[in-house]
This record gives sequence, C-alpha cells and structure tokens, in this order.
Amino acid sequence: MAVEKVLGIETEYGVTGGPGSDPVVASSIIVNAYAQGARARISWDFEGENPGLDARAQVGRTAFAPIVETHLANTVLTNGARLYVDHAHPEYSSPECRTPLEGLLYDVAGEEVMRRALRVANDSLRDVDAITLYKNNSDGKGNSYGCHENYLVRRDVPFDDVVRAMVAHLVSRQVILGAGKVGTETDDGLASGATYQLSQRAEFFEEVVGLETTMKRPIVNTRDEPHADAERFRRLHVIIGDANMSQVATLVKLGSTALLLALLEDEGVGAFPPLPHDPVRALRHYALDPDLRVVEPDEDGRTRTAWDYQDLLWTLAARYVARGGGVALGDDDAVAMVLDQWREMLDGVRDDPSRVADRVDWVAKRRLVEGYRERYALAPTHARLRAIDLQYHDLRPEKSLAARVGLREIADREGIREAVHKAPTTTRAYFRGECVARYPDAVTAANWDSLVFDLGHGPLQRVPMMDPLRGTAALTQDLLDKCQTADALLAALDG
Repeated sequence: MAVEKVLGIETEYGVTGGPGSDPVVASSIIVNAYAQGARARISWDFEGENPGLDARAQVGRTAFAPIVETHLANTVLTNGARLYVDHAHPEYSSPECRTPLEGLLYDVAGEEVMRRALRVANDSLRDVDAITLYKNNSDGKGNSYGCHENYLVRRDVPFDDVVRAMVAHLVSRQVILGAGKVGTETDDGLASGATYQLSQRAEFFEEVVGLETTMKRPIVNTRDEPHADAERFRRLHVIIGDANMSQVATLVKLGSTALLLALLEDEGVGAFPPLPHDPVRALRHYALDPDLRVVEPDEDGRTRTAWDYQDLLWTLAARYVARGGGVALGDDDAVAMVLDQWREMLDGVRDDPSRVADRVDWVAKRRLVEGYRERYALAPTHARLRAIDLQYHDLRPEKSLAARVGLREIADREGIREAVHKAPTTTRAYFRGECVARYPDAVTAANWDSLVFDLGHGPLQRVPMMDPLRGTAALTQDLLDKCQTADALLAALDG
C-alpha cells in the first residue's frame, strides 16, 4: 500500500545587488535579515547530513556529491522550514507537508518569507546596494539554480522501478509546468536557434540518472538521504523542475508526481509507459517546442510528443483514483482538484493556450513577451525581452509581471500569513516548529529528523524524529501545552 505522500519544495532564489554585487554576501544578508527580524536564532544541525549516499548499488567514479557548506547562514523557522544560503543563493526549504495543497501553501509562504527578508535587508542598505530576488531558475549567463521537490516513498520499492516509472513524467511535464524562457544559454541550446523554451531548466540536464545536482545534472537524482528511518522510507529528491509563479502549476506539479508515485507503490512499474529512447534528448527537444509538435521515439519504437506522454500518464492516474487509489494524497476533493486542473491544463495547451494563461507559466510569459515584441518590432531574443522574462519572476509585488497577468490564486491570504509563522499540523514539522517557537532559548539546533536541546545543565540532548508522519498536532499538542519549559518536555519524553 502506498505510504502517505509527505512532500515539500526547496527553492533557490536568484539574487542580484548587495554590497560589491557579491551573491554570497547578498544571500547571507537576506537570511540573516529574516532571522534577526523573526528572532530565529536556532542553527541547522548538520549531524547525519550525508548527500553522498547513492540509491544505486554501484556508483560511478565520476559521481560527486554536493558540498555541505556548514559555514554559511542557516536557520530554522517557527513554521518548521529551513532558511539558508546554498552556494550563492538564499534558499527556502518548506516544512514537510502532508498534501499537495499544503505543499503549495508553504511554498507560497516561502515567497512571503523572502519578501519580508528583502524589505528588512534593503532598509539597512544604501540604495546603490539594494538587493533584488527572483523566483526563477537561470541567470542568463549559463548558470542554473534549482527548485527541488521531495516525496516520501516506501523503501521496498526498488530504485530502478522508480527510475523506470518516473522518467517519462519528469521529461514531459514541462508541457504544462514549465516556467518559460526567452532564448537559450547552453552550447546545444544556442546551436538549436530556438527563441523560446517551455522550461528554464531543461537545457541544463545531461544524464538520465546520477548523484550530482550542480553539474552533469540527472533527470532522476540518486541521493539516498531519507531524513527518516532508512529501513522504511526513501526520499525521492526531484531536481528537474522549474520554480513556478503559478499556484495552480505548483499544485499540479506536486499532485501529479505524488499520484504517480503512489500508483507505482500500489500497482508496480508495469503500469507505466515505455521510456523515451533517449530521455535527455527528449527533454531538451520538448523544451524547444512551444508548439508541442516535436515527437521522440520511445523504447518500443513508437513516437510521442510531450503532450502524448502527459495525456497517457493522466489517464493512468485518473483510473488509479477511480479504483480507490489516491488516498495517500489526502481527501477525495483534494485529489479531484489535482486531476481536474492537470486535465484542463493539458487540454488548454493543446487546443487553446489562452484558456490556461491564468495557470500555465510558460503560456502567460509567452503572451507578455510576444505582445511586447510585436509592439516594438524586436528580434525574438532581444535584451528587452529577456528583461521581461526576468521581471516575470521578480518577488517585489510592485515590479513582478507575474503579479499582473491574472494568475489564479488557490492559497488564501490569511492562510499564507499564518503559514509564515505556524508549521503544518499534519507532519513532524509541527513538533519542530512548536519547539522552536515555545523554547527558543533551549533549542540549540535542529534538522529534519531531530532537535538538539541545551538546558543549561548536563550534556546536550537530542530528540529524534525519524518518522515524518509522527510529531503531528494530534499526537503532540497536548503534551506541548502541558510542558511550559523544555526541561518539562524532555522529562515527559523520557518518562
């Protein structure tokens, strides 16, 4: 039976400005500004961090794990999230969420966290050093940064089956989930002569399966770091996806992927379509085709467009739900919303893209770009059009073009404000967030699967949280309410 789909999103934000235009300095200012304003002084605990663990039985000699940068700004928030500097970007990692709707809410709350951090930071800087943040995925100079998803999966599902089941989806979902991009940046992209892409990330991927996240990027990442009981769970770390400004796209991104993983757990890999013969080639060629006509051969010798793959996968997911599947994602209404929006977006991009310009980022952005290009008779990749592309992702409400194109909103404003400060009640993020909020002077560090307490006497004490589905409000709120101090909490836990 499919395990409940605990999930979340990690977003690296594009950053410009800051003292000396140094992105690491600017990113550190952003993280520290929010930490100081929110009185979030609790450090990230790197105990047990091992990004070099690989899900494959044998690891190639050219596999390099990401470097863990323990010296950069890093803190834990009262909503259970992590805010830190990752390489040269400020990154918000959402708390563990129980449903796609909850995952969307905490992704949007992350945008608000970054806006608040930006305001605080810029209030302390000279105008010439002002920082700007973008929720995008490439800088136009050949550098890409990620929007990663995480999904809880049963450990007994062979990793080869995960690869076999998910590649077609990860390659083709850009047809409705891509953020859109003016021009290209890589050698292969430039050689294609393409002027607009569905995805910001597609041209940067080079392998089907691999451990790396910043070079030789793979369609399926093999990092085997579950942040949970490794005998029961694995965490599928999805690095191939765009940062969406569209809330509907974020919902469908999380919901469709989680549904297909649940289907894999319940019914096995045989239900899935054959892979593209060359997944990397298919990924890139699909991205370069906003008219959705490019076909790629699959392993059985048939040819399919990206739309064909998504249509087939939607049908598999819909039939699975009709047979009683989907409970791993939440209630029936939430699952129905995912399926309905997935279907409407698919039909819209094929039949009349204007119908889904309020949900599909690449369509909304393309309309902006084409309208401006035609008005001023510009070349398809003119610098002013690239500037429009970037401004679509600007986090400042008064500057963001995404905020002006009428994208549908699902998360309500009050819920977003609460999610900035309060953790989800449905996962262990609740216990983490409440401990950070209630006992800030006693919690010295935290990570996804444990909290470290310093009571001011005796040794540090670690509280493990190895099951993402425990530590919920239903299981721990009464205990926390009874314990006014961290000493009392640890005594109760020991008892």
